[in-house]
Amino acid sequence: MIYELNQSDFRKCRKLVNPDGQVEAKAVIRGTNPGRIFVDDLSDPSTGLIWLGNNDGFIFIGDEQNRQFTDYISDFIDTVIKAEAEKEELSWFEGMGNHQRWDRVLDDLFKDRETSSWKQIVFTLKDKHDLPPLPQLIPSNYQLKEITPDFYYNSDYAIHNSSFLRSKIDTFWSTSQAFFDNGIGYCIVGDNSVVSLCFSSFVYKNTFCIDIETVTSHQNKQLAQFAAYAFVQMCIYENLTPYWDCMESNTVSQKVAKKIGLTESFSYKGIEFSF
Repeated sequence: MIYELNQSDFRKCRKLVNPDGQVEAKAVIRGTNPGRIFVDDLSDPSTGLIWLGNNDGFIFIGDEQNRQFTDYISDFIDTVIKAEAEKEELSWFEGMGNHQRWDRVLDDLFKDRETSSWKQIVFTLKDKHDLPPLPQLIPSNYQLKEITPDFYYNSDYAIHNSSFLRSKIDTFWSTSQAFFDNGIGYCIVGDNSVVSLCFSSFVYKNTFCIDIETVTSHQNKQLAQFAAYAFVQMCIYENLTPYWDCMESNTVSQKVAKKIGLTESFSYKGIEFSF
């Protein structure tokens, strides 16, 4: 059988997490970021499935050979997970293992489904001296802004699309205060609108996972690079580790990561199928 853990019991899953695996899993278990966890045993779990609170996927943790979990997970996805996912208007299951031994197990578990897979690459800053100087200044018609409470709440009504900023942060954090207590972020403003932003989406201790986006009409102007550069500068100043996770196919994102001094740390496989 598979059961859902109460958040107060997430700590029971600490022993299941690969210390060199995804920051997102550790952030949810620690309680910094929202999420749900399903396990084989409520008292002493050996295997679990983490549903990230931003609905960006599921992470399998713990013993991949535990049949008390693997024998039931497929049916559990078809019943419990599917029903809950439909409430969130999700039509795809995107799963990944917290360590490489899960890769073959997941392929076998879902062999009767029409699946596809992809590769994720994680970039981190190995040394603070790896941050190169910016090759140019931000264009004069744009401004770099730190995401502070006043800026987030648009206290002076100066930003026309403040809802875009709030929706991005609210996707990853249970409350705005949780973000301000734990995270950092910067954005680029042009024409009184947020046109690019880079902020900490998941946080585990001193490791800060990056989420970054530039609105379509302002792309190809290196704005993401300016926002990300400021983010990494702050990480260096505060002795934090920036953590950039992107798809192998997202070559633009990889180029930005490399331009600000990040290097490949590890990679992992994802698998997806429709509910």
